[in-house]
Amino acid sequence: MSLIASPVLWLMIALGVGIPLVLIAGVRYLAYRLAGRPDSIASPSFDPLELPLPRFASSWQAVRMLVWVGLLGGGVGIIVLRFVYGIGAVTNLSDQFPWGLWIGFDVMSGVALAAGGFVICAAVHLFGLKRFAPLTRPAVLTAFLGYLLVIAALVVDLGRPYNIWRPLVHWQHHSVLWEVGICVATYTTVLFIEFLPVMLEGAHRVQAVARRLPVMPVARMIRKFTVVLAVLAVVLSTLHQSSLGSLWVLVPEKLSPLWYSLYLPVFFFISAVAVGLAMTIVESTLSSRAFKRGLELDLLADLGKYAAVVLVIYLLARFADLIARGAGPLLVQANLQTAFFWLEIGLGVVVPIILFSIRPLRYRPAVLFSAAVLVVVFGVVLNRLNVSWIGLLPYTGPVYFPSWMEILVSFTLVSFGVIAFGLAAKYLPVFPAEAER
Repeated sequence: MSLIASPVLWLMIALGVGIPLVLIAGVRYLAYRLAGRPDSIASPSFDPLELPLPRFASSWQAVRMLVWVGLLGGGVGIIVLRFVYGIGAVTNLSDQFPWGLWIGFDVMSGVALAAGGFVICAAVHLFGLKRFAPLTRPAVLTAFLGYLLVIAALVVDLGRPYNIWRPLVHWQHHSVLWEVGICVATYTTVLFIEFLPVMLEGAHRVQAVARRLPVMPVARMIRKFTVVLAVLAVVLSTLHQSSLGSLWVLVPEKLSPLWYSLYLPVFFFISAVAVGLAMTIVESTLSSRAFKRGLELDLLADLGKYAAVVLVIYLLARFADLIARGAGPLLVQANLQTAFFWLEIGLGVVVPIILFSIRPLRYRPAVLFSAAVLVVVFGVVLNRLNVSWIGLLPYTGPVYFPSWMEILVSFTLVSFGVIAFGLAAKYLPVFPAEAER
């Protein structure tokens, strides 16, 4: 019996949809019960907690929501199947190609896309660019959720996920992969501490909590260590962002010369800085539209200008390395790797540099957002996939293409990150108070 025809698959999909719905309904019921008690949540100094029922402007919107919930349920069901039947039952991975989409996209791209946290915090707390302070909380939230999703993807991808704790105990000082794991775990803890004051401020809005727990004194105490946390963030991020590139330095005969270089750690770090700035632009623009708040256009335009400088450095370094290694003739060959290389460089680096560098274009929100999206999708995500997948095909042959279940699981993890960001932005003081426009 094929997996698609197995009743277990459909049972898991049904549970994947039903369990979250039951959990949401239970939480809403308890919240409404709590809100119904006198002086339990609402207070004169805070807005009351609102849990509105979902309303759809049209039947098409309702259909889209149902399709989205169905896809999420299917993704959760596939994750459960992966733990029941093993990783081979839901992926096209093999001994010849053991790292696929879940590593290249969910982990390597996820870590890079979460770089906005350390980039913005370093700019504000270490370099004294205080005017970017309104961007720190959303950037830290994006980074924190991004690293949580990276850890979730690792748990799904590991052959024996119950051993994920072992690197914390059994130290392998000569292993790059061990260093990445330690830094990711430590930096996730740092991000939690950085975001904890925001959660405490949100808890302070609940009068029952504010009367019983010293949430604001704890938040003020944590803020005293902001600079220390920022230093830790920069150090840890520098280590593991670059070390993800070091992993591929170990395979000189397997990775295409278009991407293989002894300077891969440097390229990974520089591109992480660039995409950290770009992701801040993307996140701020999307949240501005979703929550109908003002767009910090002056700040985001300056981030675009800085991103252009970083991208120019990255572009010059990449081509200087290619020429120094004698890999220039590969740039004009007619094959899949050359096409993906120019797609990555052209749309992900050159076009954003042009759009970010022209001031009138940079101050147009649609152009600024489009340039940032190009950096995210083609400049970094495609780069990580080229290194972990496309660049290996000349050695391995066409032995791997992600299954639809791998793609659905990645979509599910990203969707949960979007949902978590939306809930946090709605119920926590993530954004500074400002007039809506």
